[in-house]
Amino acid sequence: MNDGDAMRLALREAGLAQGHGDVPVGAVLLGPDGAVLAAAHNDREGTADPTAHAEVLALRAAAAELGTWRLSGCTLVVTLEPCTMCAGAIVLARVDRVVYGAVDDKAGAAGSLWDVLRDRRLNHRPEVVSGVLEQECAQVLRDFFAPRRS
Repeated sequence: MNDGDAMRLALREAGLAQGHGDVPVGAVLLGPDGAVLAAAHNDREGTADPTAHAEVLALRAAAAELGTWRLSGCTLVVTLEPCTMCAGAIVLARVDRVVYGAVDDKAGAAGSLWDVLRDRRLNHRPEVVSGVLEQECAQVLRDFFAPRRS
């Protein structure tokens, strides 16, 4: 599966988050063979869990599927640039690649506000690919927040 196809799946997941009032962020975790291991969306509102970000939920599901916390060889595809919490979890899980769509200028930790994923002081640094279907990913967020801001 290529990055664009995986991002389209992540966008579908984002729609599920929006359906129950959560910020529409979706994530898909691909195994070393490119097959989908896990898909998730933000679920903080539904679970009352501040850590229930799409990335963390996808990492947990993929680790359970594989039976190991080490997700070496895997790619995480997410509609919004990961925050510091998610970036830390990605590093700890040893994910090899991170692909994201929209930049998060307020909380991003993959190159915009911070760059946790490529911090040379850490023992693992995944490859980062940004801007995949960026406009589509950003539009979903704009559409969600527009009525809340007016």
